[in-house]
Amino acid sequence: MTESPRPSGEYENPVQVNPEWPPPPAYAPPAAGQASHAPRSARRKRTRGPAVLLAAVAIVAAAVGGGTAYGIQELAGPDTVASGSTSTNVVPSSQKGTVSGVAKAVTPSIVEINAESNAGSSTGSGVIITSDGEIITNNHVVAGASSVKVRTSDGKTYTAEVVGTDSKKDLALIKLRDASGMPTATLGDSDGVQVGDQVVAIGSPEGLTGTVTSGIVSALDRDVTVSTDESQGQQQGQQGGGWPFEYGGRQFNGDTGGSTTTYKALQTDASLNPGNSGGALIDMNGNIIGINSAMYSASGSGSSSADAGSVGLGFAIPVNTVKSDLAALRSGAMN
Repeated sequence: MTESPRPSGEYENPVQVNPEWPPPPAYAPPAAGQASHAPRSARRKRTRGPAVLLAAVAIVAAAVGGGTAYGIQELAGPDTVASGSTSTNVVPSSQKGTVSGVAKAVTPSIVEINAESNAGSSTGSGVIITSDGEIITNNHVVAGASSVKVRTSDGKTYTAEVVGTDSKKDLALIKLRDASGMPTATLGDSDGVQVGDQVVAIGSPEGLTGTVTSGIVSALDRDVTVSTDESQGQQQGQQGGGWPFEYGGRQFNGDTGGSTTTYKALQTDASLNPGNSGGALIDMNGNIIGINSAMYSASGSGSSSADAGSVGLGFAIPVNTVKSDLAALRSGAMN
């Protein structure tokens, strides 16, 4: 399958304001009785500096029943939800703005999810949002599951129960049994995300727990359409297709069918692969800004999972959508 051309305006060149050069001389107060000869620019507080643009990365992919994934695929993976709407510095100041700093701070709150159902099994990721084990993930990771197992970053395995699902937003809330003192992620503010912002994605692609990738936010408010029929998605996964998606008027990974929903997504160029669904898209302060949910791959039908790699077109559900849906998910809604 020929790779689709990238939409225009997807990666905008940041406009930077060059700092004053050469810099003005340091200003020292004049001695008593002397007039100040300091240049006007030295006495005036500088209000401009180089614009700093953070880069955003997202990972999305889905693996069902050990099947392959290609085309636009849904991811299964861990994500975090924080209660605040402003950016918090989760990363220590000595490592602020670094991928390694973000990874070290957030990885403990990202988990791998394995769900079993009558139609097969699915592997994804999730984000711990409370110390007693509430986890946000994608609906397509756990939809119809009869058994859910979660593995944390320290290698421990827990049984989890599905608390609530929302197929229209492709979100789900699960909770670990007998868990306490869990490391939690911080929910950021996706309304403040800009094209060109740096991001980090963490998930379990192909079962590789705690995999970290990075990139930028490529676009905002992309319309991504997914099927709300859980059985259809699982069947597609068993056949090597993964969850069906529609983007830009084209269907990928199979027919989305007559029961669909469309949500506004963050687009990223992060490397996303099967198993990243439900995982976290994170800003450089360590705040969750999105839940990875889908990816586009140029691989065609019949490709193996290993051949269905990311080509830099990934999608994530904005974290503010998660926050607005959290109360309904906690109430046990199943829709």
